[in-house]
Amino acid sequence: MESRTIEEALAGIRDGATLMVGGFGLVGIPENLILGLRDLGTKDLTVISNNCGVDDWGLGLLLKNHQIKKMVSSYVGENKEFERQYLSGELEVELVPQGTLAERCRAGGAGIPAFYTPAGVGTPIAEGRETRVFDGREYLLETGLTADFSLVKAWRSDRLGNLQYRMTARNFNPMMAAAGRVTIAEVEEVMETGGMDPNQVHTPSIYVQRFICCQHQEKRVERRTVRKGEGA
Repeated sequence: MESRTIEEALAGIRDGATLMVGGFGLVGIPENLILGLRDLGTKDLTVISNNCGVDDWGLGLLLKNHQIKKMVSSYVGENKEFERQYLSGELEVELVPQGTLAERCRAGGAGIPAFYTPAGVGTPIAEGRETRVFDGREYLLETGLTADFSLVKAWRSDRLGNLQYRMTARNFNPMMAAAGRVTIAEVEEVMETGGMDPNQVHTPSIYVQRFICCQHQEKRVERRTVRKGEGA
């Protein structure tokens, strides 16, 4: 289960695969696995992720390398290359409300094929799609999402593959870990079996097929906002 190299962890990801990739902005992204995919050159990927990184980091690296065929995302505003490829017709995009995207991933991992939500009703997202009224309110039918592979980032793993996330880096990672047919986790620390408090396990090992211990390449800030000091 524990991989020795990035190449070993990513084994089996072929051209045309569907991937879920955890993270929110640049927080909690499996940066080393993304770099490994870039180096492998795997292409025609369909990627399900909250966003597509920035131009020179995260999933933006795969986008720049023309390895992504389709993005299923909720936010894409920090990536100029994303905009260029979409407007030129090089990239297919499915925009999904953020809460709906999270629930679609959670539903897929739970084996729920579809659900109704009020999000998107009355907007272009709902055009030509099934809606239904419950208790006088209209709801839109959304399908659960699964992927061939899920790439997630965790703080800790034990030798069995139980995962613990740290603070906001938890974000999309747990539901995506459950929704991949093969889930590959990048972790910062590996603990011996029994060394992790069971109450602190966020993703049970039954969902994790592979994990690899990696250090941060670099800590990026997606958009830096500062406040002027007193007297400035």
